Amino acid sequence: MQMVSRGGTFLACWILVNEQENPLYARFDRLLEIAREYDVTLSLGDGLRPGCLADATDRPQVQELITLGELVARARAAGVQAMVEGPGHLPLDQIAANVILEKQLCQGAPFYVLGPLVTDVAPGYDHITAAIGGAIAGMAGADFLCYVTPSEHLGLPGVEEVREGVIATRIAAHAADIVRLGDRALQWDNQMSQARRNLDWEKQFQLSLDPQKARQMRQEPSGQGPEGCTMCGDYCVFKLLR
Repeated sequence: MQMVSRGGTFLACWILVNEQENPLYARFDRLLEIAREYDVTLSLGDGLRPGCLADATDRPQVQELITLGELVARARAAGVQAMVEGPGHLPLDQIAANVILEKQLCQGAPFYVLGPLVTDVAPGYDHITAAIGGAIAGMAGADFLCYVTPSEHLGLPGVEEVREGVIATRIAAHAADIVRLGDRALQWDNQMSQARRNLDWEKQFQLSLDPQKARQMRQEPSGQGPEGCTMCGDYCVFKLLR
């Protein structure tokens, strides 16, 4: 069996070398004692998560999720909070089903997803493929989104790659919040729409998810207009219909 989870691979190697059960599983009750004593929330990992679309929602992934559901029940019985980690790489039409499956098998435990990445052919742009999947997962009921950087699958990210990944994931999370929270989240967008109507650039910068980038683009020669932006010039609809 091939694995893509680093932690899962470490444990698999330990199991093979020692010919024993996963010690974290075999001594799970002891882990619960420690977690309860120090008020620790367990993040129950996805060692068999799909590492490409071809692996999505396969038998090992689902079997692991069943086991994780059993561990969630044991954790709750011991007074310990637990969340569940999920995929991974999933095609668009399997994302909502994976969220629903986790919620059913794991008694509604908080679900944490890596993306999911919706295609395997965009190295250098995986923050975008992950944000697409994250928006759908969030809308379907996922509780936490893990950011993915542009350099995912290529190398260690630098500061700017981390920043881009976080911003992309925040966009995905907010898109999901608009659906799940309604007016609580949409109020932000409504304020931005009004600032655009008023050609209030400073307000738009303040409301932006990435004020630094928005301000920088506006200050570049291609973004400067006498009142509106340079996209439409004198034919700006907001200038024509004042």
